[in-house]
Amino acid sequence: MNVSFTVQRGSQSGKVVQDITSRQLGRHEAYLQITHSGLCGTDEHYLRAGVVLGHEGVGIVQAIGQDVTAVKVGDRVGFGWVHKTCGHCESCLTVWDADSLYKIPEGLDSAHAAPLMCGGATVWSPLALYGVLPTDRVGVVGIGGLGHLAIQFAAKMGCKVVVFSSSESKREDAMKLGASEYHVLTADSSLEGIEQVNHMLLCGSAQPDFSRIIRLTSTAGKIYPLTVSFDAPPVPMLPLLARGISIQGSAGAPRAQIQKMLDFVVLHGIKPTVMTWPLDTKGVEDAMQTLREGKMRYRGVLVAA
Repeated sequence: MNVSFTVQRGSQSGKVVQDITSRQLGRHEAYLQITHSGLCGTDEHYLRAGVVLGHEGVGIVQAIGQDVTAVKVGDRVGFGWVHKTCGHCESCLTVWDADSLYKIPEGLDSAHAAPLMCGGATVWSPLALYGVLPTDRVGVVGIGGLGHLAIQFAAKMGCKVVVFSSSESKREDAMKLGASEYHVLTADSSLEGIEQVNHMLLCGSAQPDFSRIIRLTSTAGKIYPLTVSFDAPPVPMLPLLARGISIQGSAGAPRAQIQKMLDFVVLHGIKPTVMTWPLDTKGVEDAMQTLREGKMRYRGVLVAA
């Protein structure tokens, strides 16, 4: 079966371009009509690569390959940044199931589900996989597309959530989302009186000062860098080694955990804070500009007509 579809992609000039393309539907593939597409900094990274933008979204299954059994035509499903895997190499066998679509539970709006497929999975993974306990203090650095979800997840897990931000402007939002403490963290702010955290989630867009982050992390605690940076961060090794603190890499989440995350969201009534635009060229450009200007509160979602 041959399918044709309209896409929004980047270009070498940095302009968003609308294209129509087609391909043969594979035996293990599903063809979706995308209704909602989340947008984040990763789209900015690939804006000049010429590839189709959008890596977290929700759509309705329109057609399936002859060997597909996990979903059927008419299902409302979500997808993340992994679209296809070989199913044989070490990475596939230890991290990802080859099936990469997730049924969206009843009660979860598609506009709220879309940002969970990448942003939500990114912050859920360290909370679910690396020994976070309800008795732990969990630090969240940065309140944005990732941070505002991390606060809600950790709070609903029973943790005491300690938020670090560069200004006072988001204090009220953080406390409403479930934070127990809020501290303004700048290059010259005092750390005196701040109790250390067991797990520190780095959700900001800028490289943090690791010397200060390490001082705020408890002995044998863990630090999770969750945003992409192409610069090598300076990490002071002596305090890291002396206090047994580990830096744990994490990107996305295994399939089973994404489904658990979606169920957890419905159970606890967690909702991303979203701004919406039309899913067309102008909508993508406007949303990207809002993101660049730091005005996104807190996750952008493109909605198809």
